[in-house]
Amino acid sequence: MSSRRRTTVAFVAAALSALVALTSTVAAQSPNRELIDGLEYQLLYAALPLTLFVLMILIYAAVKFHDNDDPQPTTEDPALEITWTAATAIILLFVGLSGYSVLVNPYISPSQAIDTDDRSQEGFDSFQDLPDTGDEEVHVRGYQWEWQATYPDANVTTENQIVIPAGEDVTFWLTSDDVIHSLFIPDLGVKQDAFPGDYTRARTVVDEPGRYDVVCAEFCGAGHSRMQGEIVVVDAETYDQWLSENEGTVAEAPNPD
Repeated sequence: MSSRRRTTVAFVAAALSALVALTSTVAAQSPNRELIDGLEYQLLYAALPLTLFVLMILIYAAVKFHDNDDPQPTTEDPALEITWTAATAIILLFVGLSGYSVLVNPYISPSQAIDTDDRSQEGFDSFQDLPDTGDEEVHVRGYQWEWQATYPDANVTTENQIVIPAGEDVTFWLTSDDVIHSLFIPDLGVKQDAFPGDYTRARTVVDEPGRYDVVCAEFCGAGHSRMQGEIVVVDAETYDQWLSENEGTVAEAPNPD
């Protein structure tokens, strides 16, 4: 086997290995992450063959016509023009429908509460006016530069820790005390902005107990990089017991193990 052929084979093998690594992921821990990952792979599988097809045409044209000393204008070909126009329309339709099917999912775009100007600067009193979602609810307030969570059923508060039960639908109601913050949980595929004076909603369900990093994804001042926290997911029994034991207090999150 020639040196050039060995190089080509090695390059193809490396490319295939990279593709396998790219498309191999651990099981998603929430429907949010599962939906987002699924959309990304759908678009990847559609884009990859198209990219290779275009590259093959470019390589073919470069090799075939690189020494053409008498180039001629391209002749009109209505059938070819109709074909690539129709193909482009089909691809765009596929992308649009794939994206829309994810965006309308209730975990990705839950119904939002209407904006209100009646916000208490002293605590979470104004959260009480928000509609009942039927989920386990956590009220989250962002401020420079921490997250504070309150659990209305037991009036428990945590700092930079948000405790939720595993296997149950959870709604986070978010607001901000000062500037725009953004609650971002990468492992769960949850991201929602928190605005001063307004209330926004994020929704998820987490399958397994554990700890998941939380960061602020909106530049919010000099301490932005320090605005970190965690989602602590525990089983439902531990969650209920933790709420009852810490009612009316500022508490530490229970151990998910």
